[in-house]
Amino acid sequence: MAQIATFGTMAARGAIRDVGRALNFSYAETDIVAKLVPTTLHITLKEALEVSPKLKEMYDGDERVKLLIDTAMSLEGMPRNTSTHAAGVVITAEPVDCYVPLSRNDDTIVTQYTMTTIEELGLLKMDFLGLRNLTVIKDAQTEIQKLHPEFDIDKVPDNDPDTFAMLAEGKTQGVFQLESAGITGVCINMRPTSIEDLTAIVALYRPGPMESIPTFIANKLDSRKIRYKTPHLEPILKVTYGCIVYQEQVIAIFQALAGYTMGQADNIRRAISKKKMKVIEEERKVFVYGDEKQGIPGAVAKGVSEAAAQSIYDEIVDFANYAFNKAHAVCYAVVSYQTAYLKCHYPHQYMAALMTSVLDSATKISGYIAECKEMGIAVLPPDINSSDDHFTVEGNAIRFGLGAVKNVGRALIRTISAKRLADGPFQSVEDFFQRMGDGELNKRAVENFIKCGALDCFGHHRSELLAVYDSMMDSVSVSRKKNLDGQMGMFSMLEPDDKAAAIPIPTLPELSRADMMTMEKETTGIYISGHPMDDYRGLLKGTHVVPIAVLMGEENPYQDDSIVSVAGIVQGVKMKTTRNNSMMAYVTVEDDTSSVEMLAFSNVLTQYGGYLRENSAVVIVGRLSIRDEKEPQIVINRVRPISDFAGEQVLPVQEETPVTVSGDKLYLQLDSEEDHRYRKVKAILNMFPGSGQVVLFFADTRTRRGTQAAFDTRMLQELKNVLGEDNVVLK
Repeated sequence: MAQIATFGTMAARGAIRDVGRALNFSYAETDIVAKLVPTTLHITLKEALEVSPKLKEMYDGDERVKLLIDTAMSLEGMPRNTSTHAAGVVITAEPVDCYVPLSRNDDTIVTQYTMTTIEELGLLKMDFLGLRNLTVIKDAQTEIQKLHPEFDIDKVPDNDPDTFAMLAEGKTQGVFQLESAGITGVCINMRPTSIEDLTAIVALYRPGPMESIPTFIANKLDSRKIRYKTPHLEPILKVTYGCIVYQEQVIAIFQALAGYTMGQADNIRRAISKKKMKVIEEERKVFVYGDEKQGIPGAVAKGVSEAAAQSIYDEIVDFANYAFNKAHAVCYAVVSYQTAYLKCHYPHQYMAALMTSVLDSATKISGYIAECKEMGIAVLPPDINSSDDHFTVEGNAIRFGLGAVKNVGRALIRTISAKRLADGPFQSVEDFFQRMGDGELNKRAVENFIKCGALDCFGHHRSELLAVYDSMMDSVSVSRKKNLDGQMGMFSMLEPDDKAAAIPIPTLPELSRADMMTMEKETTGIYISGHPMDDYRGLLKGTHVVPIAVLMGEENPYQDDSIVSVAGIVQGVKMKTTRNNSMMAYVTVEDDTSSVEMLAFSNVLTQYGGYLRENSAVVIVGRLSIRDEKEPQIVINRVRPISDFAGEQVLPVQEETPVTVSGDKLYLQLDSEEDHRYRKVKAILNMFPGSGQVVLFFADTRTRRGTQAAFDTRMLQELKNVLGEDNVVLK
């Protein structure tokens, strides 16, 4: 038995990007060409040139672009990389290397043939799909059974109205397969009432079938809209309201309408899905008129009109490439329903199990904690006397698991739990150090416990514990070593037994809220006691900053190359030298909804690099870059500290249609750089990103400073309100 390899091939856009890098095209040049290739599934560069006039114009008018595309066409479709089929396993009677050559992908033994070749060789290929959500369901059930021993997830009703009502309201966060923004919208519009409906949602929400979703929903909500091209289709399509959704339906249509055997029908379905056009056209005649040699009577012979048969075949050809396997979809739908049922009726146990399943993903934990807040469930911080390694239900709240704290091993957490169970809760920091001994408890773990707040239960400030834990642990270790070695003298008998207690805990002011949150982020990957953006929300009211989650979601309303503004905390800056020896940076910025990677090139770093420091609160204006193969990025144009917006009230640019004003330069006069109006002027300019030249003139030093903005009637009026008519001149 061995896993199966897959070969990633060079698709149209990817081939252009790879060749562009090799030919030393700039990122921007390659990006422009690649994005002119339509996003149609499996489109080739030859097809793209036929349907994209702009791409054809560039190809014909620019020799460099022609070279780029010609080279990409010669490489298109060739293997680009090797990976492992996520669930594919080949099973053989003898050792696998007796049948096919093997290789290694990391530590995994894989076949050197893809699944298609494996099947052609007659070998058994099976997909064993492991779902994290099955563990979530099991863990939630275990917790529920502590209160309700009789509970069994396999015995819950499959038509619970409260569960379906929750899905229809869009409360799908944390529900298997249904938590993306787009599919949540489908649930709201469709208002599912059965597992059959969930099965259809799972099958339809993919490229291709998505086009059928409006028809499916309309037919479900009003059965009078359902139309069948022939009565023969009703028994097959009634369950999906007249729409072809599943592979099994395609096979059933071939059988019922034209007399194919199940095997013959499945072979044709495969040919259609692989776009074997010659086979598809030859089979049209067989479907409509039959083939005596194959024993297929054809649709016309079975009472279907020729026009209807042709139309049905066209629909099958259009859809069979995307049709989903119903058996697979039903399994997914059942898991979706079970997770939804648990969230609806046992939210505490389910959300605790769900967060435990993503302990290694701070981003997902953060998102689920936000969902808990929406549901009215408090998530308590980690506590050395209450937390286990996973998230647990504590009363009407969920307790943060110690397993989410960095540099803390599972063995240490199990030891802590065992000590609590055997001898009761730890009474103090000193008691904790004494009882834990010199085993797995090390200084790094203790430091992280303090920083994340797990030792707050002992009543000391985190600043105080950070100042003294090192020496306290050393004292306990020395004391224990002396006792083990039998080193006891006349004077040692007079010393206190608890050496740690002899080291007093100093009285110090607590760390600032910002420092505490930074430490929480450092040790758990998320902010626990709040979020740095809490202090800035008031400053951003009335501005046009966009929540990062909106840009990162599937239903992002912004197009590629849109100018957007986001506000957040700089989480990391990675510098890189480009091929022309200039500097650029990858900057990660996070707000309280999500995070996004940004690109800062040398000109931006020169002008705004001072603001791009870790833990800085900034507003960034930039160009949104949406690419097929990775998450959206922002190419930075300008950066400002959020503090520039203090006390400002500026017009939200998204709520009005911009009215541009013609002019070459905008001149603004202020008394000095210390002028209290300067901050407001900067905030206003920041709200209107653009390429217009702005000159700031400071009267006291007679110096000038340049910047850029979009010349807009609203901006000019705001500036005149602040500086006066005479100090705002557009020429």
